[in-house]
Amino acid sequence: MGDRIKETEAIKDIQESCIRSETMVKSESDGGKRDPSHGENDQVIVDIDSPTSSIKSMMSQNLTMSDKCCIFRVPPILRRHSERAYIPNAFSIGPWHRNHSLMQSTEKIKLKYLKHLLSREYERGVTLEELYESTREIEKEARSCYAGTIDVDVEDFVRLLVIDGCFLIELFRKDKDIGLREDDDPIFNMSCMLQYLYHDLILVENQIPWLVLEHLFNKTSATQSTQAEEITLAHLALQFFANIFSYNALNIDTPYDGTKHLLDLLRNWLVKSSGNDKEYKPGWEPIPSATDLVDAGIKLKVGDSEHRSILDIKFNNGSLEIPSLLIQETTEVIIRNLISYEQCSLKCTDRITSYAVLLDNLINTTKDMDIFTCSGIFNNWLNPEEATQFFNKLYHDAYLKEYYYLELCQEVNKYCRRWIPRWHALLMRKYFRTPWAIVSMFAAATLLILTIV
Repeated sequence: MGDRIKETEAIKDIQESCIRSETMVKSESDGGKRDPSHGENDQVIVDIDSPTSSIKSMMSQNLTMSDKCCIFRVPPILRRHSERAYIPNAFSIGPWHRNHSLMQSTEKIKLKYLKHLLSREYERGVTLEELYESTREIEKEARSCYAGTIDVDVEDFVRLLVIDGCFLIELFRKDKDIGLREDDDPIFNMSCMLQYLYHDLILVENQIPWLVLEHLFNKTSATQSTQAEEITLAHLALQFFANIFSYNALNIDTPYDGTKHLLDLLRNWLVKSSGNDKEYKPGWEPIPSATDLVDAGIKLKVGDSEHRSILDIKFNNGSLEIPSLLIQETTEVIIRNLISYEQCSLKCTDRITSYAVLLDNLINTTKDMDIFTCSGIFNNWLNPEEATQFFNKLYHDAYLKEYYYLELCQEVNKYCRRWIPRWHALLMRKYFRTPWAIVSMFAAATLLILTIV
């Protein structure tokens, strides 16, 4: 009972305070006139100058995102589906994962690679001081590529750009030229290191600007000047990632102007190699699963060309041609990071996101996965259950602005509604699968006809 009385008194106090506030505001709106019966304690002064000036100060800042901004933090709505897909295992590239305890052990490897690179450049007169000072000149431009806070001062930021950039350049050159590798090379002599790098170098948060890589690449050389001129940095990087999607050769003749970082380079290769840059209509339409497509008389077969991108999916005369895809541990990582990059970048189209949506439609069960595996479209290194779950959760919470397979889905759905291919597929599947089934079918039909006669 006593508690209830206290609550009632507290409510009354709050109501009286509100009444006094309203009275004060009203008196100020009437030109400052106030009832003299009210005491000094009844005044409620609302100072709006301080909050508004604070807001104005915040609005006076530069609120536009730089056109050069290309390295992003993964949004929590995407990160929550697979935290491990966005965190490096061993190698930190750039400033955001630098302080992770697991990355400290590989810093010696980076320094070893930098030392080996400088030892070759000694005769050409390229020194560490020159690389540092020249990189310092593009520090502001490199910093503007990051869409997030970089808690590193200028000197430390330039230092990590030089160390990480030279490490990547030396890595790609050693991958191309076995003669550059030392006997005690820690990466090419330890099988796990390359697997770590295939994972860590494709993370959207674990990048350094391409302009830094090209700058350091042009400042240094792979071998002595007596040898022939080396290929471009883009070609070296693509050859390093040659088997990340499949065993087919990369089309290194495609131009890669305007590259922003390594992940952007891989995405550009996928998009430009697909050879499909036409305008797309807005909208989305689902497509039946692989099992339903087979039941409808549609054939699933692997693409013929060796240089086709995995995005280059076509439907011709009842056949759905899909380029081969290698499904391994890094497949989910690369596709998730490509999707995150598309979701965060202002100028990226939804090509990879559309690919993930299409595969999710086609693969619902392990039976669908078996169809893709048996047809040679997927080279699956995982068990069917893991691979199926991987495709079913690949693009969750990603927004699709343009679906690049809309026309293909419309053509497939139109074909599925035809009854002749469906009946033909049913007869072939149930009665003409083997030679003995065909013989028995004809024998039964002959017997039926003779019986009728």
